Amino acid sequence: MKRILPAALASVALSLPASAEVAISVYTGYQEAPHSRVKGDDGTNSFNFLAEWEGKSSAMPPYYGLRATWWRSQNIGYGLEFNHAKVYASDETQVDNGFDDLELTDGLNIFTANVFYRWPGQWAQGKLTPYAGGGVGFAMPHVDVQRGDSKTFEYQVTGPAVMLAGGVSYAFTEAWSVFGEYKGTMSWNDIELENGGNMKTDVITNALNIGVTYSF
Repeated sequence: MKRILPAALASVALSLPASAEVAISVYTGYQEAPHSRVKGDDGTNSFNFLAEWEGKSSAMPPYYGLRATWWRSQNIGYGLEFNHAKVYASDETQVDNGFDDLELTDGLNIFTANVFYRWPGQWAQGKLTPYAGGGVGFAMPHVDVQRGDSKTFEYQVTGPAVMLAGGVSYAFTEAWSVFGEYKGTMSWNDIELENGGNMKTDVITNALNIGVTYSF
């Protein structure tokens, strides 16, 4: 086994294209969400209303994301991403519809497998690189919902999700760069509530991100 593992790793390394590059990115930003329809029942009574969502990006826990991209060539990259987005129902939405709590705030966690395309060497002597991409995956929010005697407070895998992003990165060394981007997600959430209840809502988030990337 001691000989097999190094040999396998060496074989994988030799099979990588010479231009292969791995980029690890961390970002935060300002994120909000438009209204969306919420419907279901709390185990006793049904509900169907339009929720006004708030992002509260800087409130604890804050909005952030982690992204790993394997650039297989100068232009095409594949990777994985975790996005800790958040949505809080406004106080008016909660009061008008009988909720004590209605939020997905630790967070509305979106996991995606991504494909990105970039245009290197275009501006500022190659330091500025525009890019765009998208991904598909799933949502795993922390559900914090209370309506009457029904209280749900747990992580759930609630359904599929997609993301789109586009921005520009600026390389200030060979390994380090900063970036700014727009990022949008959509998740189709089918949530199980206590007392046999259920809640469905399709949530869109819009965010302006800033971040830093380390490439090797």
